[in-house]
Amino acid sequence: MNPTEMTATQLVTAYAAGELSPVEATTSVLDRIDAADDELGAYCYLDPDTSVEQARASEARWQAGYPQGLLDGVPVSIKDIFLTDGWPTLRGSKAVDPNQPWTVDSPVAARMRSDGMVFVGKTTTPELAWKAVTDSPLTGITRNPVDPRLTAGGSSGGAAAAVAAGMGPCAVGTDGGGSIRIPAAFCGIVGFKPTHGRVPMFPASPFGPLAHAGPMTRTVEDAAVLMDILSLPDSRDPTSQAPPQGTYRDEFNREVLGMHVAYSRDLDFASVDPEVAQIVEDAVARIDRAGLHVTAEDPGFTDPLEAFEVMWSAGAATLLDTMPGARDTVDDGLEQVWDQGERHTATEYLQARGVAAQVGITMGAFHERHDVLLTPTVSILAFGAGYDVPPGSGLDRWPQWAQLSYPFNLTQQPAISIPVGATAAGLPVGLQIIGPRHSDDLVLAVARFVEGLLA
Repeated sequence: MNPTEMTATQLVTAYAAGELSPVEATTSVLDRIDAADDELGAYCYLDPDTSVEQARASEARWQAGYPQGLLDGVPVSIKDIFLTDGWPTLRGSKAVDPNQPWTVDSPVAARMRSDGMVFVGKTTTPELAWKAVTDSPLTGITRNPVDPRLTAGGSSGGAAAAVAAGMGPCAVGTDGGGSIRIPAAFCGIVGFKPTHGRVPMFPASPFGPLAHAGPMTRTVEDAAVLMDILSLPDSRDPTSQAPPQGTYRDEFNREVLGMHVAYSRDLDFASVDPEVAQIVEDAVARIDRAGLHVTAEDPGFTDPLEAFEVMWSAGAATLLDTMPGARDTVDDGLEQVWDQGERHTATEYLQARGVAAQVGITMGAFHERHDVLLTPTVSILAFGAGYDVPPGSGLDRWPQWAQLSYPFNLTQQPAISIPVGATAAGLPVGLQIIGPRHSDDLVLAVARFVEGLLA
């Protein structure tokens, strides 16, 4: 099998058996990037010499019989939001000085480095990860491997495109309003947003309690293994949690038959594309027949769009106010969000936090009756690359079409998107699985069950 088509766990198995080396896997990924990324624009920084050097060090460890970690030698990409020692982190912005010293690893980069993973490069993001598609004044447009005329989604669009196109089996993204789950759904891969604080972040995200980090992979198993690497605490993040009591790769196979599952087509306020709805409903029907007790029920909260946008714009303004010269270079849409954020008062921000708390309370009560909630990941299909909203839709802001994802940033719950089918035109559709806070292992286990059922 071509190494670019293998999952992370398949690569490790091949390394252990002596059938493949990390150098071979890494050079295959680099060759694939060289062949495909001019069109897709998933990577904004590559350092092949360093990547191959890391792969050779991993190869020596495997030959000696002492791999360093769970995914030693597996190629991984890093979203250009995470600080990475020796590599620039420009966050899709011309306002970031590229010549400053880059000597710090974020918790995500530090954990993967200590595990022995091979850093392939940095993946693209919209400027400061501000929207759910991926284009920026610095790096241009990132396109969908399924159809390069379409967006890959965002803000972790480069990460999703890289994994979907065989330019690395796994990646790490951020999610402040759907930014892992939306591109995962659009590109047909797995994207997991764990409970807030489960994967530590440093520096702190300007989007505060909305911000999560998590794995983007081809399989749920790879996401679970990567979570075991990423989920240890870091003293630089005061919201980071204590170490998990078990391992996600063990809990990944737990029994889920007989659990009570709720399904909501639209959360009672989103407008869902009929083809998306039908594909998800067909998957839900199969889940019910397979032994999970599915009940159609909406959670019972109204659309928290206004609260989300207050918190989002306030976070953007807080960061942009610290960046000299940003007014001269910033993305036009982001500048509008900046202006909006500067107009909000502290009282309005705290009122928005109160709305978020109430949605969380409602979901807590909902999960007393239902172990998990199923919804479509995104209410629409991937649309034209280079646009923030579908052309001709009448919408003017990206959160207006992300109504199924941002509520669960407000509540800080774990949520995963897994591919469950494709439209007649071949566009992927994702199923979102949401669990109570701190039930990351449960969400992964249900996702594993559904993935196997629909394979």
